[in-house]
Amino acid sequence: MLIARDAKIIMSLVLAAFCLLVTFDNLTDYGTNYLFVSHVLSMDTTFSGNALMYRSITNPVLWQLAYGLIIAAEGMTGILFLAGAIRLIQVRTAPGAVFNQAKTLVIAAATLAFLVWFFGFVVVAGEWFAMWQSQTWNGQEAAFRFYMAVFGVLIFVCLPDGDLGEPRRATPKRRRNDKKEA
Repeated sequence: MLIARDAKIIMSLVLAAFCLLVTFDNLTDYGTNYLFVSHVLSMDTTFSGNALMYRSITNPVLWQLAYGLIIAAEGMTGILFLAGAIRLIQVRTAPGAVFNQAKTLVIAAATLAFLVWFFGFVVVAGEWFAMWQSQTWNGQEAAFRFYMAVFGVLIFVCLPDGDLGEPRRATPKRRRNDKKEA
């Protein structure tokens, strides 16, 4: 079905737009999310007496390095989603096997998105740096919304596409009075 292929392309484009917009926002409003990264890494808003404070990073150079890696990964994710969507557009009406093979960039983008928003924000920031303890600097819910959207699109994109084939023509119904040939 062409509509399923179109949906896969559109969803990939929307994810690309999101990732590229996040990247653009982080570059043009660097200070806002840099502040977020610095608070998460320094663990300065976690519970008082937190036994995990030995993990905190208070070096601004390391904050900038971490933030730079986040921005680069988000940007690469957006570029991969965009390149993947363009590739799918190019083979939109091709045989199913060709369309299925063209999904690799979208799958790579979804994998990188999962690494950024689940591994980066939930595992590393959320658990290692105890971001979950912060009332102010906790991005786990926002990350959850995005990686679940990515996960849903990934599942849909990975569903195999068959050949489009010719459109079926409606066959005329027989009337009761039509005589069968013997």
